[in-house]
Amino acid sequence: MSNKTFDVIVIGAGPAGYVCAIRCAQLGMSVACIDQGSDEKNQASPGGTCLNVGCIPSKALLDSSHHYAILQNESNEHGIECKNFSIDVSKMQQRKQKVVKALTSGVKGLLKKNKVEFIYGTASIKSAKQVEVVHEADTASLNAGKIVIATGSKPFELDFLPIDQEQILDSTGALDIATVPKHLGVIGAGVIGLEMASVWSRLGAEVTVWEASDKFLSVVDKDIAALGQKLLAKQGINTQLNCKVLAADKKAKNISVTVETSDGETKTEVDKLLVAIGRVANTDNLNLDEVEVSKDGRGFVEVNDRWETNIAGIYAIGDVIGGAMLAHKGSEEGVALAELLAGQQGHVNYSTIPWVIYTWPEIAWVGATEQELKANNIPYKSGTFPFMALGRARAMGD
Repeated sequence: MSNKTFDVIVIGAGPAGYVCAIRCAQLGMSVACIDQGSDEKNQASPGGTCLNVGCIPSKALLDSSHHYAILQNESNEHGIECKNFSIDVSKMQQRKQKVVKALTSGVKGLLKKNKVEFIYGTASIKSAKQVEVVHEADTASLNAGKIVIATGSKPFELDFLPIDQEQILDSTGALDIATVPKHLGVIGAGVIGLEMASVWSRLGAEVTVWEASDKFLSVVDKDIAALGQKLLAKQGINTQLNCKVLAADKKAKNISVTVETSDGETKTEVDKLLVAIGRVANTDNLNLDEVEVSKDGRGFVEVNDRWETNIAGIYAIGDVIGGAMLAHKGSEEGVALAELLAGQQGHVNYSTIPWVIYTWPEIAWVGATEQELKANNIPYKSGTFPFMALGRARAMGD
């Protein structure tokens, strides 16, 4: 493997990296894609956070919990009597892993089909033309015409709340809870926090969400956000705004969470505590400081409008450059960059990126919100239509 040369080396096999690698190969380049992700058997498991510990497993759990909630809350209305049913969390988790494995295996197959050389290991950039890969006791040095950083992001951690994945969890730990907690505490009312709150609330957990902002889902249209908060509250998700978690005292079987509100400090006992306050760039082990690749004040890799860093020949795409941390955004950047590297005209229109939060009902939007248009003094017309007036919605009971 050592001294092998590729036109493009992509570091990271998530939705940005593997899509970029495949498109580069389709356009006639020799490509290697390096990833250190692994499954339970310590084998390469491409797909990044999205397929392994993000979008896909969370949607699998959301779907399973939604089926359970329908049986529990809606079946009688349709004349369907369900008695003595229960949830088998272990089987639900097994199904989740089966879904994940099928998709990560599919990515492996796509890389192979498109003649991308997939390399399992930890990559370190030695120069704009050289990447070192370490896997267990083996080290390889690879030569590159171009290098693409697509290493994604990882959960942000609070210094006073070290993640142990037993009591204090990040998003990965929240996906692997083995039994339904009596009381789940969630720090952060963002996409991850609300989706995980939905999963475990539907299955019977009491859920409390603490949000530092005084607004619920401030990035969403304000009317939809207000309705979303109301509907989630009806489902049993208690969201407290404008509050700050100060401490969490771990005990044998629970955690005492101290929260500061406008009325003073309160303490709440929870079984599990999910920290879901955002994500940061995953640049560990890349050696970026040594090769002098610029990062912004938050640690994201800085790029120009062609996704090139300050070092000629080194590019970056996906979560690692910040912006919308969405799989489809990273994939679009991957395709556009590949086409630029092939001498074509790659482009991403960031204003048309769709967003969605997979609560129930799902919350989705594209483009600027009404409050953004107002803030920027952009003339607009607005229109609304009540979902309950649709015949299909009436027939569904939604």
